Amino acid sequence: MLAAGAALGAYATAIEPRAFRIRHEQLRILPAGARPLTLLHLADIHLAPWQRAKLEWLEGLASVEPDLIVNTGDSLGHSAAVPVLADALRVFQGVPGFFVHGSNDVFGPQLKNPLRYFAGPSKEPAGSGPERLDLAALERAYEGLGWLDVNNSARAIEVKGTTIAAFGVADPHRSWDRLDETEAAISRMRKALGDEPRTTLGITHAPYRRILDAFVDLGADAILAGHTHGGQVRVPGGHAIVTNCDIPRAQASGLSTWSHEGRSVPLGVSQGIGSSIFAPFRLGTPPEAVVMSLVPRDVG
Repeated sequence: MLAAGAALGAYATAIEPRAFRIRHEQLRILPAGARPLTLLHLADIHLAPWQRAKLEWLEGLASVEPDLIVNTGDSLGHSAAVPVLADALRVFQGVPGFFVHGSNDVFGPQLKNPLRYFAGPSKEPAGSGPERLDLAALERAYEGLGWLDVNNSARAIEVKGTTIAAFGVADPHRSWDRLDETEAAISRMRKALGDEPRTTLGITHAPYRRILDAFVDLGADAILAGHTHGGQVRVPGGHAIVTNCDIPRAQASGLSTWSHEGRSVPLGVSQGIGSSIFAPFRLGTPPEAVVMSLVPRDVG
């Protein structure tokens, strides 16, 4: 029994966290007649500068040739990560995208008792708290690639002749979301776009129910999120044990449907690419990037 436990622990800390994979999905959300698009969803990179295998795999994602990138936050995992991450992401220079932040883009990682997650979502750091990270430098790196900030905002870009609109919130896990600001930005964006056909994405780091409900009501055609790490530990063949938010455990990763007030939209939650340097394990939730093929709604 001890030997089996040791083997499982070794697998969860040394093997599965490096078992990077690409998950493929298809969404029928583009306007009729639009050209198909390839969307790359990046989530929860939690990068530390010495993580060479992760960096090499991240750079290799250029091979999927995305037309659009969505980053749902928690890219940083160390105070020295920004320049290393910026260098790795340079392979996506000129590929348009959208981003929101997670709290780990603002605060450095902290040592925590993982059993605390069974008591509910983690709490905001107390007292002076952890080290603050260089969020401004991270934003400059993203914007230098051509990615648009949709933290409590809304923006639109044209990709292969199709208008892709997006709106988002700052990390709901820390109650940084300001839905009134998002709604006002959506109103301004819609006024500017007029009646032209478009596809609208709702983007959040943490998939809290209140945010998902609001995004459905605000007209998202699909919602993308991260944060959960797929539970980080799963019972084989089962759902996440914890989600670190209030989303149902069955929807802690993968593509599902979120419904509110009679309207339903696709919900894509990524298991993410990394984890905290103080909790460097995964079991049943291998690290992933998600490649979504976006096709017109009328495609069979």
